[in-house]
Parts: sequence; structure tokens; C-alpha cells
Amino acid sequence: MNPFTDIRALIIDMDGVLWHGNQAVPGLTDFFQILRDKNLPFILATNNASHTPQQYVSKLAEMGVVIEPKEIMTSALATAMYLTENMDPAQTRVFVVGEDGAIQALQEQGFTLTGLYEINGPTSKGADVVVCGKDHTLTWDKLATATLNIRAGAQFIGTNDDNTLPTELGLIHGNGAILAALQTATGVSPTIIGKPEPIMYQQAISRLGADLSETIAIGDKLETDILGAIRTGIRSLMVLGGVSTEADLKASEYQPTWVMQDLRAVTEALGTLKSGNF
Repeated sequence: MNPFTDIRALIIDMDGVLWHGNQAVPGLTDFFQILRDKNLPFILATNNASHTPQQYVSKLAEMGVVIEPKEIMTSALATAMYLTENMDPAQTRVFVVGEDGAIQALQEQGFTLTGLYEINGPTSKGADVVVCGKDHTLTWDKLATATLNIRAGAQFIGTNDDNTLPTELGLIHGNGAILAALQTATGVSPTIIGKPEPIMYQQAISRLGADLSETIAIGDKLETDILGAIRTGIRSLMVLGGVSTEADLKASEYQPTWVMQDLRAVTEALGTLKSGNF
């Protein structure tokens, strides 16, 4: 195995790594304790755009872990930052297929959010951008409004294109399934912000103030967490027990830097780091 050294910052996936649904993985509190003990800065980076940072803080608190909102990066936050860098929020109207996470992130940046069936017409104006994230409240009307706006020329943004989402019951459909429906209806491919695109990782590294060479990504999914790290130019650690399996690893054209059985194994490895390694 590659030497487990020169680690000074971590970008850590949540779903499938820290929990499955609402069930914490074994060793969760010990993992965060070693991060604090070693003074290792981290960002919890998730493709899930449905929750706000505070909601993740509360979820982890219920599992016995204390973190700060600034230690959370969601694909919704990454999307809002990306749009802010490329257009004027005060002049941009956005229709959101999504939940609190996406809505709050865009509102905090000053974007105007449009409602159902607000589309371009003689006396009305539609959205300039359609943002689509995971949405438990998805309806026919939301899909119809998104479709009409995209077909009218609105930019189509996907917070992520995960086809599946790990839960305590098993894998269910992810945001990629919603994007596929809209793409089929419009013939337009979305611009993806979350993993495996490097945008969110780059934003997290900037927030950490870390160098590429000293940052690692921890995840459970080859096609998002690991491929995203490779595209960003950082090392990666895949934890088994989430989405991707050992069989997937054998069939994959790209590989993580390290593979570990579970989060407890990661904690043990971090515990071996000497002062010269972080």
C-alpha cells in the first residue's frame, strides 16, 4: 500500500462513509476525535444538496459529533458559489428543483427564486437558470416548470449527477435520475457542479487553505468521490461498506490511493501519523 504520509487536510464524504441513512457507522465518534486530537482540518463534502449546513450539524450532534457549519460543504453551496462567480445574483432568476439546502444557499447569495409555472410570456418572466438537486418533495409541476424553462433557454445546472443514494434500506434513486428525466424532456445536458467534477473539491481546498499535495479525499463511491479526487489532482482513500465494492475496484480503470475496510480502519491509520506527517 502507498505510504500513509504527508496528510494535512481532509475532504470527507458523508453518505455511505459516516452514516447510512440515519444510522451512524461504527466508530464515528472515535474518527472525529482523532481528527481533533491530531489537529487535522477537514471539510465534510457531500453531493447531497437537500440539507443545509446547520441541518448536517444537527444530524451529527445527534450521533455524538460536534462540528461547525464552516466544516460543511454541500453541492448546493458549491452551486451557489459557482453561479455567483459567473453571473450577477441581483440580475438572475433561478427555478429550483430541490429542498432547503439548495433554496437557502441560493437565497443567501442574493438570487431571485421563481415559482411554479413562472415562464417567459407577454406579461411574465421565467427563470434564467434551473438548478436541480435531490428533492423529496418532487412533483409533476416542478418537473414541468423546470422543463418549460430549460426549453425556453434557461441554463440547466445539476448540483450532482449521482444515480443512486445509500440508505439504511439499501441504494435508492439519486439526483441523477431526476436530471435524466429533465434531459429526456428537453434534449439539454446539465452542467454538473458536484463530484466527480473538481469544482466542489477545489472550493473545499481553498476554504481549508491547503495544498493539493497535502490534501486527501475520503469516500465510498468510485465514480464520484474517487474520480473527483483524481480529476482534482489529490490523493484518495476509499472506504468499503458504502456504494462501491471490491469487485467494482477490480473492474475500474482508475483506483484510489488507499482502500480501507471501514471508518475504524481509517481512524487507526490516522492514529499512526507522526508529527512530521501532518
